[in-house]
Amino acid sequence: MTQNANLAALSAAGVSVWLDDLSRARLETGNLAELVAEKSVVGVTTNPSIFQAALKGPEYQAQLHELAGRGAGVDDTVRALTTDDVRNACDLLAPQYTASGGVDGRVSIEVDPRLAHDTEGTVAQAVELWKIVDRPNLLIKIPATLAGLPAITRVIAEGISVNVTLIFSVARHRAVMDAYLAGLEAARAAGHDLSNIHSVASFFVSRVDSEIDARLGALGSDAAVALRGQAGLANARLAYAAYQEVFESENRFTDLALLGARVQRPLWASTGVKDPAYPDTLYVTELVAPNTVNTMPEKTMDAVADHGTVTGDTITGTAAASQQVFDALTAVGIDLPAVFDKLESEGVEKFEASWNELLEAISTQLTAAAGKS
Repeated sequence: MTQNANLAALSAAGVSVWLDDLSRARLETGNLAELVAEKSVVGVTTNPSIFQAALKGPEYQAQLHELAGRGAGVDDTVRALTTDDVRNACDLLAPQYTASGGVDGRVSIEVDPRLAHDTEGTVAQAVELWKIVDRPNLLIKIPATLAGLPAITRVIAEGISVNVTLIFSVARHRAVMDAYLAGLEAARAAGHDLSNIHSVASFFVSRVDSEIDARLGALGSDAAVALRGQAGLANARLAYAAYQEVFESENRFTDLALLGARVQRPLWASTGVKDPAYPDTLYVTELVAPNTVNTMPEKTMDAVADHGTVTGDTITGTAAASQQVFDALTAVGIDLPAVFDKLESEGVEKFEASWNELLEAISTQLTAAAGKS
C-alpha cells in the first residue's frame, strides 16, 4: 500500500506519527494495521479516557465473561483487558520497532491515574505493567506531577522505558528531563544497557490555548484578544528549545550518550484543535522538527492526510519569537504559572474521572456476567 504523501512528508521531516487511540476493534478489524500501512503510523498512545471509551465495545464481552467466571475483581479485569490490547498492539508494531532501532513501534499504557500523587504506588504499578505486557516496545506513562518526577527517575533506573505525560509548562518539562537523566545515571550504575531505555516527554498543546484564550477573552482588551491562539505553539516551541539545550549542548547527556543513551524526545499531545476558528492541522504542521513525536486523534490525522501542508522544520529558531509571545501574555495580565497549575490539576482529575467511570461500568458488567454463569 502507498503511504499518504502529507503524512510521509511529516515523517521525512523527523516527526514520528503516533495514533492517540487504541481499541480491540481497531486491532481485530485491521484498522490499526491499515493506518500503519497507509498513514505512516509508527506508534500508539493510550490514556484512561481512551480505554474508558474503548471498553464499551462488544469485542470485550467474551473475555469479560471468562474473567467473571473466574471470579476476577474489577481492577484485575480492567488490567487484563487493557494490557492484552496493548500487548497485541506492541506485536503489531514490532516491525516498526525493529526498523527504527527501537525508537518507534511504541505503545503506551498509563499507570492508574489515582496514583498521580503517589510516588511509591506509581513505581510499583509501572514495574507491574512492564512485566505483565512483557514487550520491549512498551512505554509506561507516568504523569509529570511533583510525585511523578521521582517515580520517573526510579522507573528509568530499573531499565523501563517511560512516556512522561501531562506536561504543560517549560519549567516542568525541564524537571522531567532532569528526572530522565537522573534515571539514566542510576541505570548506568546498576549495569543496565542504556541503549535499551527510551523515553518521550508528552507536552500538551491545545489545552494551553483553550485555557489562555478564555482568559484573554475575559480580559477583553485589543492587546489581549490579539494574542489568542498563540500560546500553545509558543509554549511547545520553547519546550523544544529547552530539549535542544539539554540534549544537544549539555555535557551531562553527552557523557551518557557515549554509553548508548537516547534523547528523550518531545511528544506533542492534545493536538486535536478545539477552537473551530483555527486550522484543524495547526498543532501538526506548525510543530515540525527533528526528533519529535506527534500523537494525533484519527480526526486530526485524517485532516493532515487530506490538506496538511508540511514545509519542513517550523520550530527551530523560533524561541525568541515564542518568548515574546509569553512576555506579551504576562504584560496583558495572564498568570502563566496559575494556568499551568490549573491545567495539570484538571488533567489528572479528568483521567481519574474517566478511570472511575470505567471501573463502575466494568463492575456492572462483571455482576451481570456472573449472574448469567
